[in-house]
Amino acid sequence: MGDLLDAVLLGLLALLPLINPPTTVALFLAFSQGLSREEKNKQAFLTALNVFLIMILTYYSGELIMDAFNISIPGLRIAGGGILIIIGAKMLFPQPSEPSTSRNSKEERASFAFIPLAMPSTAGPGTIALIISASATIKHNTTFPSWVILIAPPLIFLSTALILWGCLRASDLIMKVTGPSGVDAVSRMMGFLLVCMGVQFAINGSIEIVQTLINNNIQLLRHP
Repeated sequence: MGDLLDAVLLGLLALLPLINPPTTVALFLAFSQGLSREEKNKQAFLTALNVFLIMILTYYSGELIMDAFNISIPGLRIAGGGILIIIGAKMLFPQPSEPSTSRNSKEERASFAFIPLAMPSTAGPGTIALIISASATIKHNTTFPSWVILIAPPLIFLSTALILWGCLRASDLIMKVTGPSGVDAVSRMMGFLLVCMGVQFAINGSIEIVQTLINNNIQLLRHP
């Protein structure tokens, strides 16, 4: 059991900085304005569930899916950056609310659990790249017993999702402290940060593409 605990702790230490729950909580506050406590709790649960499913799917089949569709990590970063830029711009410059039916309004408000909270804000390109890289190399790891390598990944992802869920459930306390005006300010600030994150994702992806091209050309020059 000690080996299993060590493996789970190491996995959490690697994932939590990339997951960054405080950022997701700030986004949750911005997107959940006007929702009842029950609706907020539902969205918190769905966000955590989506993050868990994304990480599980990525670990067990992410590499195969990306190879099947010929998707590279730099391409994933650029696409995720584009999504963040669009969402961040909408938060930074919100449009005046238009009259809509109650059903459509609920559907629109309920749409943020997967995008952008679960992906790409929480389980974004960096997280996906880390999980795919780990799944490709962990089979050759001899530090832990084979049964630990088999059991640890689902426990790591479940623990991460539970931590995120607990943080989102505590968002009501933050709302009481900041008030509506504070949440609006947080929303605009997070919109700006999302745009910056999106641009940085796109820059990182572009740099990786350029670096790959340079490395390929160097290899061709060395081995004509």
